[in-house]
Amino acid sequence: MHKTLPIALLAAIFSQPILAADEVTEARGLIKQFGTSLKGQLVGAMKEGGPVKAIQFCNVRAPGIASDIATHSGWEIGRTSLKIRSAANTPDAWELAVLKEFETKKAAGADPSTLDYSEVVELNGQKMFRYMKAIPTEKACLNCHAETIKPEVEAELKSLYPGDQARGFNEGDIRGAFTLSKPL
Repeated sequence: MHKTLPIALLAAIFSQPILAADEVTEARGLIKQFGTSLKGQLVGAMKEGGPVKAIQFCNVRAPGIASDIATHSGWEIGRTSLKIRSAANTPDAWELAVLKEFETKKAAGADPSTLDYSEVVELNGQKMFRYMKAIPTEKACLNCHAETIKPEVEAELKSLYPGDQARGFNEGDIRGAFTLSKPL
């Protein structure tokens, strides 16, 4: 009996970090899937009708891609930012703190493409695994997210996103983050 107690104790102690590592790997895979699908379809929309078509795609199809992946994976998946385009993407307190930490790290010289963070938190009595990965602003993003944009893009944004704050970005800025969570 004494010989199994230390092994059981060690298993309990080390199970959380192993779980977290598995969860991070899974979250990264889901982000890759989401990001690849989103970017591929967004590029197609841009080729088909320029930035205006891309805005329409983001408005209608991007949430559906996240929902489809969430349904098949059991994770909640979304995007958020310090400067949101859609009120549906407003960060909660945990996400806001992580986004601010990403900005602090970027200001200290970190490459936004390397920034991610995970944590096990308790929410309403339920343990949740939460993960965020920064989204760097690429040159193509500036068609819709720069300080100055084309008038037709401005008009479409005002039509679809009257409360839009997702402007004023430069290439290399943190546009926002993918945010994932799942109950443990």
